[in-house]
Amino acid sequence: MLILGIDPGTATTGYAIIKNEHGKIKTVEYGCIRTLQKKSDAQRLEEIFLDLTKLIKKHRPELIAVESVFFYNNVKTAITVAQARGVVLLCARQNKIKIAEFTPLQVKSSLTGYGKADKKQVQYMVKALLGLKSIPKPDDAADALALAICAAK
Repeated sequence: MLILGIDPGTATTGYAIIKNEHGKIKTVEYGCIRTLQKKSDAQRLEEIFLDLTKLIKKHRPELIAVESVFFYNNVKTAITVAQARGVVLLCARQNKIKIAEFTPLQVKSSLTGYGKADKKQVQYMVKALLGLKSIPKPDDAADALALAICAAK
């Protein structure tokens, strides 16, 4: 099964595609969709939509794992993340792909066994579980890998 993990954001949307075969997970591809700040929100969201659509057409994932928005200290950040998340959900629906939503606490618990693990601990587990030589960069891509792994479990 191919799983597409998405860490939504308007400036940077992390993505990761993993393959889960008989409980063994392998990295297929990961990276980020970046948009320019000088563009309008509508242009940035369209860019995320188009790039995600290309990824979906290229890899044909059976499941999309996305972070659910549950709490943010900064209202502006919450709004932009929610907008990008809406684009992800729309892409999934239009392509008839199942959606799995996870809170950061669920991802941390799934990967480390501790819901309050710090980012470094989660990144180390992503590296270990996927047999990577180094911690994946940037952080948004590592977060997308963590979401995909969580969905694979």
